[in-house]
Amino acid sequence: MNAAAFNRRQFTAGLGAVVVAFSLGPELARGQERLPGGLQNNRRLDAWIRINADGGATVFTGKVELGQGVLTALAQIAAEELDLPLSRIEMVSGDTGRTPDEGHTSGSVSIESSGTALRMAAAEVHSILLDLAANRLGTSPSDLTVASGVIAAPDGRKIGYGELVAALDLKREATAKVRPKAASNYKVVGQAVQRLDIPAKVTGGAAYVQDIRLPGMLHGRAVRPPRYGAKLESFDEVAARAMPGIVAIVRDGSFLGVIAEREEQAIKARAALSEGAKWSGGTELPDPEREYDHLLSLRSVDTVASEKQASPAPSGARVVEATYRKPYLAHASMGPSCALAEFRAGRFTIWSHTQGVFPLRLDLAKSLQVEPAAIRCIFAEGAGCYGRNGHDDVALDAALLARALPGRPVRVQWMRDDEFAWEPYGPAMVMKAQAAVADGRIVDWQYELWSGPHGVRPGVPDGSNLFASWSLDQPQKRPFARNIPLPAGGSDRNAIPGYDLPNHRIVNHFIPEMPIWVSSLRTLGGYANVFAVESFMDELASAAGVDPVAFRLAHLTDPRARAVIEAVAKKTGWKTGETGDGARGRGIAFARYKTLATYVAVVAEVEIDRASGMVHVPRATAAVDAGLIINPDGLTNQIEGGIVQSVSWTLKEEVRFDRRGILSRDWASYPILTMPEAPTVEVELINRPNERPLGAGEASQGPAAAAVANAFANATGKRIRDLPLNPARVKAALG
Repeated sequence: MNAAAFNRRQFTAGLGAVVVAFSLGPELARGQERLPGGLQNNRRLDAWIRINADGGATVFTGKVELGQGVLTALAQIAAEELDLPLSRIEMVSGDTGRTPDEGHTSGSVSIESSGTALRMAAAEVHSILLDLAANRLGTSPSDLTVASGVIAAPDGRKIGYGELVAALDLKREATAKVRPKAASNYKVVGQAVQRLDIPAKVTGGAAYVQDIRLPGMLHGRAVRPPRYGAKLESFDEVAARAMPGIVAIVRDGSFLGVIAEREEQAIKARAALSEGAKWSGGTELPDPEREYDHLLSLRSVDTVASEKQASPAPSGARVVEATYRKPYLAHASMGPSCALAEFRAGRFTIWSHTQGVFPLRLDLAKSLQVEPAAIRCIFAEGAGCYGRNGHDDVALDAALLARALPGRPVRVQWMRDDEFAWEPYGPAMVMKAQAAVADGRIVDWQYELWSGPHGVRPGVPDGSNLFASWSLDQPQKRPFARNIPLPAGGSDRNAIPGYDLPNHRIVNHFIPEMPIWVSSLRTLGGYANVFAVESFMDELASAAGVDPVAFRLAHLTDPRARAVIEAVAKKTGWKTGETGDGARGRGIAFARYKTLATYVAVVAEVEIDRASGMVHVPRATAAVDAGLIINPDGLTNQIEGGIVQSVSWTLKEEVRFDRRGILSRDWASYPILTMPEAPTVEVELINRPNERPLGAGEASQGPAAAAVANAFANATGKRIRDLPLNPARVKAALG
């Protein structure tokens, strides 16, 4: 990719000229009439929309583009309600100086939250424009028509949005009382429009934060300890300073970094500093051979996620038990994390691919010991995300280095070993299930899970979740980890099955302190829980002597859940009672993500090379119900990408470590699915234009994993319950 040339004016547009008091915080919003979606905590219309003098609109959102196509979908929603062509919409996202505070872009809720807010705000702005035009044209708003931002009266007189700007006052609180368009009148929503972010990505343009180049920019690198919690005792500063191009060496407690004129000079200095640094202490990791036993031994906070007791299971019921395990998983982003920081006149400007500019600003302020108002965080997309990788932590690295050289922007690009060894992983998990079946039905269901936290992010009140902040000369407190509450859930996301289970008990053993640093990976606990629940459903179907599709349908009354299972079974020509031939097989799985978002059913095909133990997934087919579809291509892409990533997790991925530290530090020690290994994916969309749109970005990973595991069992008659299904496990299972 060609280096992108950015100037400071482009990247600080609006700095110092923007009034950010348009957003009411949650504490001010309490006691007021509740508004839908993101309007609740950002209640002013001008927080979301500005009509420009040329008749176009600038749309502001706190949600950010992570490769999921959300900005395109949000632009479609705004264009639809404003009666503007998509080309007349300018999107501004993730900027503490310009956009509403919508927290983190996570959990597949951007369309549900920000999309709802924009739909309602745009409908109201549209209504205000009609009122202004009616007054100007001397007619009733109901007599006016709008096309491409031009309002027309019955007698043919016209007035454009731009001509109404002088009289348009959006410095008012939204009411959310204007009815948006009916789905039957949509012209932009529901269309497969070209993604706004794709052209630069496929033409070598300036697409990512890694591409930003600012005038006078320097390059930085941070030196890492040998393991968690180690203390820096000394380093060879004299030798490093003598190296070419070195501008500064920065130490703050056990944080050590270097700034150089050129990137390769910073890389060489980092290597020299690493070689000469002396460290003491640090945390020893558990024995990897006893990883899951150790997990079960850790202190946990135990809660009953769901419980229902209708009647005792009959005495003749068949009882089935199973334990499933998921390892630590890395985000494995293609581009290592990167950030730029500039410290000028006592204020910081940070360019980051964070998922939440406002929460990041809070933790940066604590770590740098300044007021949040002294920091502006600007989002720039990163080359890979999938949850909280190193994006927040590299922002603090850049800020600490930039503070040492006021007036000079500093770019910090993590190395591949930084990303693999120091990002927070998706937690390892253990799931234990026990159930009883009688007369083809589940008569009792018991499920327990053990997991660390999945929501360790910036923005909590009792400390900082930026790991460098814990080792500074004046360290920040490491906050107590919290589980994300149900119904969305964190560790217990999708632990409550979507099936009709009159007798059930689901227990979450939440482990606040894990031996390895963990946080949010795409789906949180949903991937592991759906893998376990849907694998167990197949095991119960086998015990009951019932076909897996028929068994699932027998336990579902939700018509939308039944519809996706029936659709994927029909599309794939599912045959009742079909079995594999020892080397090939098919499996099915279903889930409604978070029990409140998109419905997905997946059928996966597998091929097993019994000699090598390699499992290949040549094809996967999904049926999807995400309610009202904003952009069918975007939705299809999300489902396809989720399935491909899930196949990689399920067959290959696992963070390896020993007692001394992390061993997975490159692509050789952390292999992922390659392009030739990726399955062909077919997606059937069930559009429900009269239903609300549902989050879909993380909906297919869990069903895909279970479908692959079920296909393996269907092919071989052997069940693997520990992820990943790597050659060693496959050969052990096949004997």
